[in-house]
Amino acid sequence: MKNESTTGSPAWDPEATGHALFATRVGPCGVAWGACGLVAFQLPEVDGPAATRTRMLRGVQLRRPGSYAAAARAEDLPVSVAQAIAGVQVLMAGHGEWTVEPLAPSAQQLRDGPVLPDLRSRRMLPAGEALPDLAGLALDWHGVSDFHRRVYDLTRAIAPGHTRTYGEIARELGEVGLSRAVGQALGLNPFAPVIPCHRVLAAGAQPGGFSGGGGALTKLRMLEIEGAAWGGTRSLFGD
Repeated sequence: MKNESTTGSPAWDPEATGHALFATRVGPCGVAWGACGLVAFQLPEVDGPAATRTRMLRGVQLRRPGSYAAAARAEDLPVSVAQAIAGVQVLMAGHGEWTVEPLAPSAQQLRDGPVLPDLRSRRMLPAGEALPDLAGLALDWHGVSDFHRRVYDLTRAIAPGHTRTYGEIARELGEVGLSRAVGQALGLNPFAPVIPCHRVLAAGAQPGGFSGGGGALTKLRMLEIEGAAWGGTRSLFGD
């Protein structure tokens, strides 16, 4: 990217920013970006796309102030952002017939502003291949504390369809007493579902908290989409 700093990293340019909402199986998600990478992702809010956009941009402006103009068409996206959106759409389409059913926003969702449609053709996986882990996406860590970064790095390593607990992550950080702090860090996750906080559960296989719209039920639904085994509760998600 242009505007290189003296350290070789891209310099921050508040005007070289943007955001978009895009369709997924669970509703419109959001993404914001800048010269230093992807600044944020946002899971759908229950109050609709406008609330999703507002929540994402509120957090983004605290970490990386900028103009963040909306992209109304896929053609307006940087290539890296289009591929990131496609990866999230592939992941959140899951397995089975949902992998081929087109993703498109509803007319009601479009009344809240532009919501980009299905971009999965830019990152479709070969038949039978596992869902993407999105580990290659370049995230902008500016404003994220060292402790939160450590939590997010461990969480990002959890493969689709698998889970860990807050306690397991705390122990890997060196202290089981950090379980609550791990949960708080995940509650402030600015990159869901790229940092898959939905894959981290409470003790005893309980879902625990979830800051995404819809709370724990959304967390369980996302796990079901990925094919995670979940006791007898899969029937909750019948479509």
